[in-house]
Amino acid sequence: MATPKKTTLRAPRKRSKKKPKSKFNRQNIFAWFWKTGLKFSLVMFAGVLIYGIYLDSKIRTRMDGQLWQLPAQVYARPLTLYPGMALDKSEMIAELKLLNYRYVQSPRRAGEYAQSKTRIEVVRRGFVFKDGPEPEKRILIEFNGATVSTITLVETGQKLGYVRLEPLLIDRIGTNNAEDRMMVTLDKMPDLLIETLTLVEDRDFYQHQGVSVMAILRAMVANVRAGQTVQGGSTLTQQLAKNIFLTRQRSLLRKAQEAYMALIIDFRYDKNRILEAYLNEVYLGQNGANGIYGFGLASHFYFGRPVSELSAGQIAHLVALVKGPSYYDPWRAPERSLARRDLVLKLMADNDLIERHEYDVASSADIGVIKRGAMGKQTAPAFLSLVRRELEEKVGGTDVIQSGVRVFTSLDPVAQASAENALAQGLTDIEKARKLSGLEGAIVVSDKRKAELIAVVGGRDVKYAGFNRAMDAVRPIGSLVKPAVYVTALEGDYNLASILKDKPIKLKNKSGSVWVPKNYDKKYRGSVSLHDSLSSSLNIPTVNLGVAVGLDNVVKTLNKMGLDKVVKPYPSLVLGSVSMSPMAVNQIYQTLVSQGLYQPLVTIRAVTDGAGKVIYEKNERAKRVLDKAASYLTLYNLEEVTQTGTAKSLTWRVPKVKLGGKTGTTDELRDSWFVGWDDRDLVSVWVGRDDNKPAGLTGSSGAVPVFASYMKQRQGKSSQLEMPDNVVMGRFIAKTGQLVNDTCDNVIKLPVKKTQLVSQKGCTKQNIKEIPSWLSRIFG
Repeated sequence: MATPKKTTLRAPRKRSKKKPKSKFNRQNIFAWFWKTGLKFSLVMFAGVLIYGIYLDSKIRTRMDGQLWQLPAQVYARPLTLYPGMALDKSEMIAELKLLNYRYVQSPRRAGEYAQSKTRIEVVRRGFVFKDGPEPEKRILIEFNGATVSTITLVETGQKLGYVRLEPLLIDRIGTNNAEDRMMVTLDKMPDLLIETLTLVEDRDFYQHQGVSVMAILRAMVANVRAGQTVQGGSTLTQQLAKNIFLTRQRSLLRKAQEAYMALIIDFRYDKNRILEAYLNEVYLGQNGANGIYGFGLASHFYFGRPVSELSAGQIAHLVALVKGPSYYDPWRAPERSLARRDLVLKLMADNDLIERHEYDVASSADIGVIKRGAMGKQTAPAFLSLVRRELEEKVGGTDVIQSGVRVFTSLDPVAQASAENALAQGLTDIEKARKLSGLEGAIVVSDKRKAELIAVVGGRDVKYAGFNRAMDAVRPIGSLVKPAVYVTALEGDYNLASILKDKPIKLKNKSGSVWVPKNYDKKYRGSVSLHDSLSSSLNIPTVNLGVAVGLDNVVKTLNKMGLDKVVKPYPSLVLGSVSMSPMAVNQIYQTLVSQGLYQPLVTIRAVTDGAGKVIYEKNERAKRVLDKAASYLTLYNLEEVTQTGTAKSLTWRVPKVKLGGKTGTTDELRDSWFVGWDDRDLVSVWVGRDDNKPAGLTGSSGAVPVFASYMKQRQGKSSQLEMPDNVVMGRFIAKTGQLVNDTCDNVIKLPVKKTQLVSQKGCTKQNIKEIPSWLSRIFG
């Protein structure tokens, strides 16, 4: 039996009474916080860095691309002066005033002029025309009566063949964001403006990196000393970041964003680039629904002149507005605005930006702003509505229009002002004299030679941008249609002495209805010459003539002259049953006064893009559609209308000026028309009522006085009708219309086509020219 193994008993192990070490002692706590803080800082740094990369991309996309959607600038025609030009000195003065040139004793700066009895000296502003830039010029224009005699470049004494004044800015076709600005490059900004702006808003601009702690401290001290806020703590770069990229919400987060973006902008771009952007971005006022942004537009808005021509006081005013355009609005709060301006002027003087005497003069002057809204006083809504239609048709849609293009139009601002005054005052005078009310009207004026519209007025409220009667009021034209009948006849075998019947007639149409036309005076002359029939606007001879030449041919003539509608050849057509707008009337007469050359009437001469490249230019060419001789004979006859015919009142309304024209009156005196011309302008006038009720006016009592008022203001130039080579003066027996040779007496003299001379005959007994004896020749 095995002996059992002996087991050794061990005493139980004693537990240590020592407490275990804690994991979170001071050293470990510091290490944990350090590690956690480092991780958090790295995450935050990465986040800020990533956000900075995002902001950098956003900034570069905007700053390197198209920073703003600039409105299209629409200009009137430039006044081109040349020796021999028919222009009165007073007309040029009117142009200079429209352009806001300042009268001085001795012009030295751009935008100044002086005048004497026969001279005008002017420093013409520099301007980028459609064919390139021209610098400012100091020129002397001398006049001989109502004619430009010489043009001299003052600095060199060089005689110039021509010179152009810069065109008037008549409109800005805005973008959809209610921001309006006029981009001005840094080199065109006055040094005094830049120095004053940086002094008041950011004097360390060229030293800091976008954010300036010293500027904040300095502003606090300056504001405490002045007892009011005279300086801001934000740098110009911060303000630029806020204006372009951020909202107006005030918070610490937004302020931090602003500072961060300012640092990025300052790193990415040089100071001049930043300053130029700020000068064109800063908000400086409100013009109706549009904000005024940038010093370029603000200069025109408050003072009516380019920023380069601002005085020290005006610069101080604009810089003062940066702090609060609404609070310091010079029209709403003139005293507050004046005090702020004077404060800026004092800073300018204290920092030697201006001399003490300049400060004394500027601070003693009143605020000097123009009348509120006067910046847009040259707008011509009826004309501009046509510009917009033409832009859409020939250039493109709103994307093109809103890319800062410059539109050069044919508008003559002096002619436009004359037309506006003539219509508004003319209608008032007619209503007062004839005890009428509710009259309306429209005027269309074109350049006879260029087929360009130079003035359009769509109603007596000349600034109303609604219904454009010049374009859209389509009314019967009455006797204005008659020249189309006569030119059709003169293209054939008729001449001015041709005899027409003037006896009662009845005409039956296809439906069996009878039409009985009558002369306006209800009289019948038996027979009358074509010349007298047109000058007296007789109805029955015209109807007879229209039927004789063919109503279809009259319609064809109207279409060739520019009428773009279908017209049925009814006999009533020749007395004006056809309806047209004043614009359409002007188009057909434009063809006639051009002696048979058709060109579509236009408003736009050229369009350039933001870089100055021409993207559209007028290139319509004239097309002969009417016989030149027939057109001349008709025009010759229509000049008689203003001498002895239905518009003979023009002989005393516009004395000493030879004019041509044609009156028109519709049934029941509903519409009063007149189309007239001098040597440069073709003018179509309509007077009537919008409700189409009788206006109680003939063409001679309504439209003619309005036309006369326009011509007097415009200083009309006598018509110079040029006889074609194939037309000569002929001798006619008045009673028979027979063309006779020069051995006849008791004849009338009228122009005639050379081809018709073959029908010349000798004299009848009563027309033989008496040859004086030698004795009567001696004693007269």
